[in-house]
Amino acid sequence: MTETTPDAVPAAPAKPQVIEGPAERTRRLRVGTLMLVFALIGLFLAIFTKSGKATFQLVSGDLQNNLLHLPAQAVGLLLGIIGVGAAAAYIVRRVPQRYAGWLAAVLGICFIGAFLCWASAGKVFPLANQFQGTLNFATPLILGALAGVLSERAGVINIAIEGQFLVGAFTAAVVSSTTGSAAAALIAAAATGVLMAALLAVFSIKYLVNQVVLGVVLVVFATGITGFLFDEFLQPNADKLNTPDVLSAVKIPGLASIPFFGPILFNQTILVYLTYLAVAVVTFVLFQTRWGLRIRAVGEHPKAADTVGIKVKRIRYSAVLAAGILAGLGGAFFTVGYAGSFSKEMTAGNGFIALAALIMGRWHPIGATVAALFFGFATQLQSQLQIIQTPIPGELLLMAPYLATIIAVAGLVGRVRAPKADGEPYVTE
Repeated sequence: MTETTPDAVPAAPAKPQVIEGPAERTRRLRVGTLMLVFALIGLFLAIFTKSGKATFQLVSGDLQNNLLHLPAQAVGLLLGIIGVGAAAAYIVRRVPQRYAGWLAAVLGICFIGAFLCWASAGKVFPLANQFQGTLNFATPLILGALAGVLSERAGVINIAIEGQFLVGAFTAAVVSSTTGSAAAALIAAAATGVLMAALLAVFSIKYLVNQVVLGVVLVVFATGITGFLFDEFLQPNADKLNTPDVLSAVKIPGLASIPFFGPILFNQTILVYLTYLAVAVVTFVLFQTRWGLRIRAVGEHPKAADTVGIKVKRIRYSAVLAAGILAGLGGAFFTVGYAGSFSKEMTAGNGFIALAALIMGRWHPIGATVAALFFGFATQLQSQLQIIQTPIPGELLLMAPYLATIIAVAGLVGRVRAPKADGEPYVTE
């Protein structure tokens, strides 16, 4: 019999060791190498940054006050070194895998910061305008990407987002011009988005039409019908039918007074606030409600969902129609939210960019939102760099988001997988 002392303390159980498989190791090294390349580019830019100060304008239109002066080369070098450290830590796996996303975020911030220090050395960069423009460009993309998340999580490919944008923009312009009501314009845009979504749902779910072909056809249809109506009615009667009121900004007391980010985030139109709400609601619905669980179930394994009593087609219809509301509101932004009038093909392929954001965000509402903001940031940065006359082609910046999407889809930044039943019609036996 073994004696134990009263003060003996039982040994703590050993933590289970996580074994990294060959596939995970290969992916980690591949992603880490890509991160290191971007980190070294940022460091390279910092080395060749002009000596002097980089000045960042923190309030739009104020060139005398609220300016942030930073030593361009020193800050760029610091950010470049931090970026290289983050990439190296990912490669050698000195941090838990659950923090890999944070390392990537740190690297992205360091790379963009080093780039801006290089571009702004000896100049004034309108930082407030950059973030304001990012939000403007990203708002319809976020709504379109969320529409894609809802429909594709239910198993219906939504190539028709561009068409829903067009009809939403057209309807919002006409209704706002004729009624003078912003609320009526937004409701009408959402209704026409639902109408386009209904066409997608009926032909893809009931008649089993190929969803990719159907989406392209609906985009062409929306382009043709809005172009025809514009030529026949809006252009000859522009003063009555194509003079919508642009939504005015609504300042949220208290929040709008937060330095820098307050005026950007909380002095916006009601449509931007609806976008904030849409991100939260779609995320909550998909992952915290029974309906969201059923949407994900029919998008992954519709037959298994059917066996437990879930009405697969009914869930798909509801998800696609709900997505139409978001896409219609996204289209309204182009007229009553920003431009102030409708013109033919004014959405300029933004529906397809929203699809790219959806893929880059891995069919997750938050990921799609971040990807849409990335697209908006790159689009706005192109125009800002032209203003301060930076010697870098603007077209190169516009290529960056698409290149990042290709990298993501190719699997160079980890596994990117659509819902398993995405695009597959369900036929009951």
